[in-house]
Amino acid sequence: MAQGYLMPVLHAHLPYVRHLEHEHYLEERWLNEAITDCYIPLLQMMDKLRNENIPFKLTMSLTPTLLSMLNDSLLCRRYLKHINLLIELAEREKKRTKNNPELNALAEMYRNLFCQTKKAFEETYHKNIINGFRDHMESGNLEIVTSGATHGYFPLMESTRKSVKAQVMTACKTHEHFLGRKPKGIWLPECGYYPGDDEILKENGIKYFFTDTHGVFHASPRPKYAVFAPVYCPSGTAAFARDPESSKQVWSMSEGYPGDRDYREYYRDVGFDLDFGYVWPFIHPEGIRVNTGIKYFRITGPTSDKELYDPARASFKAALHAENFVENRIKQINYLAELMDRKPLIVSPYDAELFGHWWFEGPQFLEQVIRKAAARSQELQLITANEYLQIYPVNQITQPCMSSWGNNGYNDVWLEGTNDWIYPHLHKAAERMTELANKFPRSDGIRKRALDQAVRELLLAQSSDWAFIMKTGSMVEYAVHRTKIHLEQFNHLYRQIKENKIDEDYTAQLEQANNLFPNIDYAVYQ
Repeated sequence: MAQGYLMPVLHAHLPYVRHLEHEHYLEERWLNEAITDCYIPLLQMMDKLRNENIPFKLTMSLTPTLLSMLNDSLLCRRYLKHINLLIELAEREKKRTKNNPELNALAEMYRNLFCQTKKAFEETYHKNIINGFRDHMESGNLEIVTSGATHGYFPLMESTRKSVKAQVMTACKTHEHFLGRKPKGIWLPECGYYPGDDEILKENGIKYFFTDTHGVFHASPRPKYAVFAPVYCPSGTAAFARDPESSKQVWSMSEGYPGDRDYREYYRDVGFDLDFGYVWPFIHPEGIRVNTGIKYFRITGPTSDKELYDPARASFKAALHAENFVENRIKQINYLAELMDRKPLIVSPYDAELFGHWWFEGPQFLEQVIRKAAARSQELQLITANEYLQIYPVNQITQPCMSSWGNNGYNDVWLEGTNDWIYPHLHKAAERMTELANKFPRSDGIRKRALDQAVRELLLAQSSDWAFIMKTGSMVEYAVHRTKIHLEQFNHLYRQIKENKIDEDYTAQLEQANNLFPNIDYAVYQ
């Protein structure tokens, strides 16, 4: 039997970026790039491990907005256009680099990679990669948890917590709709915990959630086993906290594995490096240069003088780093095991998009971690939260503190000078939604459709992504627009419903534009 357990947790999330207006919205590329660089590589990694009978247990959140987009036929058709364009670019690159053997080999690598990705999308997952995730969930290799419906930041929602209830209830319904079962766990958006919200989780059948280190470490009373065993909130909902050491080895810009000089450099892409006249058919139609995914250089160092990428060298380094990661987790476990009356648990949560998109070798690293853990199963085993709670159903009861995994650990990222203006509007809209839900407790026909759509618009305005983008300074105009447009559309519906002058065409247009959450019910705000 293993001396302790490791729980890798991948948080897969993107904001809702479906646009009917045209297919060249820059923000829709977020989804296309994540499918190509991250989600399909991770699924192929899991497929490979299962085919080779390598045991593994992974936990992954698939947020409701992401599930809705992955299932959307319009976005799936646009994705096929995207991957076909990449294949065409890679073919051109093979011809362009024919007199440079090293570059030509890399162009061939990308051509093969894109072709394999397209084949997997069409033939293996039948143009809906939710099928792949559900397959591994049903086989017991993957535990899929939910998140807030639109990734709203719970600690800053109105004091009545009506929006938290709406976010959680809608998320659970969406999860069950797409995956065929109710979620047992939740990734709190931005790991944002507010004391008492665990009661809402419990009401919706959620047994556990994830929080950052200090959320549990500074709980009252202090946890006996720090972050190396879950704790129960007063509601009975379990909290699993992030292990800082294993996180630092992957996340740290200065000390983390992804910064190694032999890994692929994300910021050198042919979309920016090559002549505009050559790449223009493969970038934005308005001439905006974008990342194509074809990158020929390795990190090398801090200078712009980069050396060519060597895939074999990078794969070797990924295996080396995986060995180091597993060895360090075993050392942690051996030390902790002498101090605890149960087998220690190391929770290692990361943004899923790190693996493959930002860190090209990330899926290789994760595969090697799983293989090396399987080879040392007497010392370390992978486990899910639900399995750990079944082994150790008795845990300390304590009250975690308000926390997040944002910079400085609390609300700084989502409440500061660039984004604090949004909250009075969001709180007023929630107040108005409660007013409507109570005024029309039993509605049908066009009124119910308008009420349900009003909830969709409010939830979309609450997305934590918009406040985060305003803070970081990238794509700010888009984030401000999305916040304002959803609030504006909510307020239009509010006035129409309240005055009993519902414009059915307007409601239908919004239903078509923002068609997520098929089982939404405005009664969540009553």
